[in-house]
Amino acid sequence: MYNGNRRSGNYKPSIWDDDYVQSRTAIYTGKEFSKRAAELKEGVRKMVEEKMDPLEKLELVDLLQRLGVSYHFEDEIQHVLEHIYTSCYYNGDQDLYATALQFRLLRQHGYKLPQEVFCGFMDDQGNFKRSLSEDTKGILSLYEATYLCMEGESIMEAAQHFCTKHLREIQNMNILDQDLVDHALEMPLYWRMQRFEATWFISVYEKRHNMNPVLLEFAKLDYNMVQAKYLEELKQMSRWNKDIRLAEKMSFARDRLVEGFLWAMGFTPEPQFEFCRKISTKLSVLLTILDDLYDVYGTLDELEIFTDVVQRWDVNAAETLPEYMKICFLAIFNSMNELGYDVLKDQGLSIITNIRKQWANLCKFYLLEVKWNLGGYAPSLDEYLDTAFITNTGPLLLMHAYFCITNPINIEDLRHLEQYPGIIRSSAMILRLANDLGTSPDEMLKGDIPKSIQCYMRESGCSEEKAGEYINGLIAETWKKLNGELVTRMERPLPKEFRRTATNLPRIAQFIYQHGDGFGVRPDEIKNRIVALFFEPIPMP
Repeated sequence: MYNGNRRSGNYKPSIWDDDYVQSRTAIYTGKEFSKRAAELKEGVRKMVEEKMDPLEKLELVDLLQRLGVSYHFEDEIQHVLEHIYTSCYYNGDQDLYATALQFRLLRQHGYKLPQEVFCGFMDDQGNFKRSLSEDTKGILSLYEATYLCMEGESIMEAAQHFCTKHLREIQNMNILDQDLVDHALEMPLYWRMQRFEATWFISVYEKRHNMNPVLLEFAKLDYNMVQAKYLEELKQMSRWNKDIRLAEKMSFARDRLVEGFLWAMGFTPEPQFEFCRKISTKLSVLLTILDDLYDVYGTLDELEIFTDVVQRWDVNAAETLPEYMKICFLAIFNSMNELGYDVLKDQGLSIITNIRKQWANLCKFYLLEVKWNLGGYAPSLDEYLDTAFITNTGPLLLMHAYFCITNPINIEDLRHLEQYPGIIRSSAMILRLANDLGTSPDEMLKGDIPKSIQCYMRESGCSEEKAGEYINGLIAETWKKLNGELVTRMERPLPKEFRRTATNLPRIAQFIYQHGDGFGVRPDEIKNRIVALFFEPIPMP
């Protein structure tokens, strides 16, 4: 693999240089926009607080979420859902659309609504009634609800099979909700990255005959104002990236600052989490270089020394490193100590030991994968995944997000999270599997260890196509595990902001890797989406 010769990932240069980023302008920053947004927000708030029947309330909550403005009304929405949960379940005597919508929204907000609410739509043999096939709106609503399923929920699994089969049968029949059916079958709503979903749904909602003009204008204006905020943050991070000169010093590694900011935005999109987005963007830059250092460039001897230095978290020990590794370590050391200082200053709590543990563990497992590759060792799928969910950096990203969005930080939470509980493991595992599906062909070409697809092909003797189907099935099963971790009555409740972030990690992963490697080898795969998210406002009337 090495033999004194350095490998190359043959990565394309960044398609977003600093000059391009700095040249972008945002017009939705003036006081006149803030004033108009405040007026519209108050109008929408009155809608939420109006007396209406439970179904109308649920539909409004769903609209607010899909249009991307629900973060403004979290308390009001929580009050609405709490009232519905405690007072009026829909049941089998109600219509399918209403029951499924209630189920999806309540599950999404942590309420463990039982799957048995759908028993009234099943026949004596335990199958969903054939007559339901005429209710496309209801079936589409049930289809979306089934993705909030937890492990062992056979009714929900049967519902998903029933709905998918029916929706595929009517997919090309020119029905009224054709765009919604096509969109759902491509990827369910619950798995989608919410910010990009908002751009799509705004265009759909605008064409509806019952569209509310106040709500539409607020959604568009809010989207554009938040986009302007993102652009300012991106400019700051691009200047940081240019100033530290890591891309220049580490020419073997990918330079993916803008794509890293996309990860950070998908991870914590709410405007108030600016600090977390900046830290997550820095992490993306540093982790990308570290990944390429282990996967592509470093020799085994160098990597063993580097891993030891990270475990010791010792600047003096870094003097033993080659120059390029010394730069990499100091960039990590300084950036993470700065984060530790910020938390200590704001909360009076030292987290440096916790930060150090995360980086040391990551490097330990990176080194293990290098040794597997050099020795020609072929891990089983389970053995690979037990390592790879860590080396795909999900646990480290989630832990650092917890540091950034939680105030006060709870010591017991930290101890719990450092054991990689189900909420971290499931979230990171979906990231791993989605990454493997999107990047496996390219990474095998550059000499990486076999990924989950290759491990399963070797174990089962199946084709690559069948292995891909199996990994997609694993993603769906892991989502069920994650859903189970997110209900309110979980064994150890974690802050809702962290639970939401843990749900966003697999969403942004599936967004990035849906059509191939949109981060590393083929950044142009995601180019148009980045332009839409950061550089092009939605047209206003």
